[in-house]
Amino acid sequence: MKFAICNEIYHQAGWDLKRAMKHAARVGYEAIEIAPFTIAKRVTEVPAEKRCEIRRLAEEAGLEISGIHWVLVQTEGMHLTHPDFAIRARTARYFVELVDFCRDLGGRFIILGSPKQRSLEPGVSREQGAAWARETLQQAVRRAERCGVTICIEPLSPVETNFINTAAEAIEFVKSLPSPSLRIMLDVKAMSSEGKPIPQIIREAWPYFAYFHANDANLKGPGFGETDFRPIAAALREVGYEGYVSVEVFKFEEGPEAIASRSLAYLREVFDR
Repeated sequence: MKFAICNEIYHQAGWDLKRAMKHAARVGYEAIEIAPFTIAKRVTEVPAEKRCEIRRLAEEAGLEISGIHWVLVQTEGMHLTHPDFAIRARTARYFVELVDFCRDLGGRFIILGSPKQRSLEPGVSREQGAAWARETLQQAVRRAERCGVTICIEPLSPVETNFINTAAEAIEFVKSLPSPSLRIMLDVKAMSSEGKPIPQIIREAWPYFAYFHANDANLKGPGFGETDFRPIAAALREVGYEGYVSVEVFKFEEGPEAIASRSLAYLREVFDR
């Protein structure tokens, strides 16, 4: 397993990407996960030269870019399951652009959370929403197959969205659009809402998950709350997961330096690394 950290942890404190990467590498992370909105409102606004520069900055810092997440933030008019075909078609085209952007950065994973941009509109059934979501993602999934990128559907709590709330629902969705480039990801904070032990979810979801977010149920970093990662680490080892364990937080009051260093120290302790 490789430890990664999400760059918006630094961005919200006003750090530029170069400074963030240098700090993440110095602390001991092996990769960084990029939120596109920290670079531009839309990835289509990021020219090839800038993409090459981001990739070079990571290489100079000694980091991998694991992939991208928060992919529809600040992209008004995008929606996976909207009844309006024109909106879904626009979103489908943008997801192809996201695949290319991820590839250009050297990333391998696209985390598809985007709760507001996938939630079902009133009157739309889960079956219809799933059909529209498959239609919206199909072209991007095929592009991802050619680019060596994996799109990972993120189950999220009912507080955040009404579409794909559990790992089991996410697995059902990816099975309906069979591809080695469409998987799910698991997030500790989100799994905390499922009502079953997180290690059990991990075991039941394997081998369908390809990415892992580490955070506490209190929306802070791992080790900042009551969530015990020892059985989580044991379950990941048990199933043979060898991918990224990426720190993602939603409360930033401790500041990027403390969040990054304390989270990694805790992860190293519980993963015995």
